[in-house]
Amino acid sequence: MDLGVRWKLHGDGKSPAPGAVVRPDERLTWPRTVGLGAQHVVAMFGASFVAPVLMGLDPNLAIMMSGVATVIFLLATRGRVPSYLGCSLSFVGVAAVIRADGGSSATVTGAILVVGVVLFLVGLAVQKFGARIIHAAMPPIVTGAVVMLIGFNLAPVTATTYWPQDQWTALLVMLFTGLAVVCLRGFWSRIAIFLGLVFGYLISWIFDLTLGKIHSADASGKVTDHWRLDLSGVSHADWIGLPTFHGPAFQWSAILVALPVVIALVAENAGHVKAVGEMTGDSLDDKLGTAISADGVASVLSTAVGGPPNTTYSENIGVMAATRVYSTAAYWAAACFALLFGVCPKFGAVVAAIPGGVLGGITVILYGMIGLLGAQIWLHGKVDLRNPLNLVPAAAGIIIGVGNVTMKFTDTFSLSGIALGTLVVITGYHALRAFAPAHLKTQQPLLDEGTSSYDKPADGPASGSSDGSGKP
Repeated sequence: MDLGVRWKLHGDGKSPAPGAVVRPDERLTWPRTVGLGAQHVVAMFGASFVAPVLMGLDPNLAIMMSGVATVIFLLATRGRVPSYLGCSLSFVGVAAVIRADGGSSATVTGAILVVGVVLFLVGLAVQKFGARIIHAAMPPIVTGAVVMLIGFNLAPVTATTYWPQDQWTALLVMLFTGLAVVCLRGFWSRIAIFLGLVFGYLISWIFDLTLGKIHSADASGKVTDHWRLDLSGVSHADWIGLPTFHGPAFQWSAILVALPVVIALVAENAGHVKAVGEMTGDSLDDKLGTAISADGVASVLSTAVGGPPNTTYSENIGVMAATRVYSTAAYWAAACFALLFGVCPKFGAVVAAIPGGVLGGITVILYGMIGLLGAQIWLHGKVDLRNPLNLVPAAAGIIIGVGNVTMKFTDTFSLSGIALGTLVVITGYHALRAFAPAHLKTQQPLLDEGTSSYDKPADGPASGSSDGSGKP
């Protein structure tokens, strides 16, 4: 059985030609592949470390289980969908609501475990009935808008958390990373994000030596005099140590608060799979149900031992967009690094010491690239934004997602940001379509012609176009 763990060497394995794509079943030399894996870990580490802290869960366990989840995902999708699974940010608000209502960490993980089970069942439904049910609910206008609001929703993290910690370092890192992505050649251009982080470390160290402490917000948001690069945590951390485990507890009130996030997770997975398919040039719709189910299984396994939920990570999609290396071998390397970090607090402390200003400069580029992948989906799907049936729900949902608008239904239940924006785009599109005049509907069919081929065997005849545009 092909588990997607065999890779062909891409060219000489050293320097891909300018503009060349390293496909999922290809790899560079192992040292370069390991380096790319390290870059993926760095890309996901910030959110995967911060999110569990915000949820009151063990970040070391989160990192370790992200490695386990990525392995499960890669095996389940047979190596066709290059993705990293990290701690889902969609549940941060849910955890806050549950804890405000007196819930413990076990209550939080128990509620999210149920969401993982539901997500798994949704994936099975997609596998049985085909990707057409997802495309019926989320045609290109919807998936593009969801990908866009997911990426741009991360903008406040950069603007309010990372950038203010050291704005000049952030600016220099942004400029250096942009130049590295555009101007470097060969393998060096493929690890531009990692080079930007190394550059940021160096600049922060030089500024500390020459300028002394900086007076700004630290990682907690408190304005103090502090060093830009603080490695004190590295010296105090142990080399080997297990994270903290605990079992889940189930309360209906907490479960009902968490369940609506399933909508965002399905849309997020569909958007990520669509985005990866657009970048690799392969239709991955036949793997959509598997990807959703694998996400659900990974989240169930993680929350069963006290970890956070996991989902495919936008940050790593941004890294792929920048490097054009889609090799799943790099993700296996990243998963191994994550497992190592999970049982070695010292390694985790090194990555956790990345200065906030450095992350600010990196995330300005990465998060923007994620959001613009949504625009790419629109372009490839030939979405007509002059059509108000497309324009209105996408515009409303994106503003809600980017602005992190909150809709409060009761004292204990609210939707905001990605979840609310996704819900508005999906329900808004279909509600407006139900009442729209016929001439607006004919410009953008609900199911484009390309979906007729999604359930065909890979070696069988396919009708329609490969890009889902509805045109041969």
